[in-house]
Amino acid sequence: MKISDPPVIVSQTFALAKDELWKVITELDHMREWFFDSIPAFNPKEGFETSFTLSTGEREFEHVWKIIEVVDGSKIVYDWSYTGYQGRGLVSFELEGLGSETKLTLTNTTTEDWQDDIPEFRRESAEGGWDYFINQRLKKYVAEA
Repeated sequence: MKISDPPVIVSQTFALAKDELWKVITELDHMREWFFDSIPAFNPKEGFETSFTLSTGEREFEHVWKIIEVVDGSKIVYDWSYTGYQGRGLVSFELEGLGSETKLTLTNTTTEDWQDDIPEFRRESAEGGWDYFINQRLKKYVAEA
C-alpha cells in the first residue's frame, strides 16, 4: 500500500452496547480471542507500545504497535509497523453507539509506503485481513460471548 492509496475502511454493527464493545477491542483477554493470540500485553493508553512476532511460513513479521490516540470508550489509534520492513500505517477503531448496538469503523491509512515486494503489504491483503478480523472473527466472537 502507498500513501497515495485511499484508506482501507471496514464497518460492522454489533448487537452490543458501546462500552461492552470497547472492552472487547481494548482488553487483552478479549483481544487474544478474536485478534492475535500472541499479543503479550495491551493498555489502551496513549504512548503504550507492544510488539509480537507472527510467521507466515515464508517470513516472520514482528508487529510493532504504539498507541497514539485514545478517546476513552470511543476511539483508539495505533501506529503500526513491522521490524525490518519498510512501511508504516495508522489503524483506528472508532465506535458509534446506536442504542443497544454499536457501529465499529476500522480505518487503515498508510503513512509511509510499504515495500512492493512483500505480498502481505498489498492493498488486497489489507482489505482481506481487516474483513477477516472485523466481519468474521470479531463478529463471531461477539455473537458467541
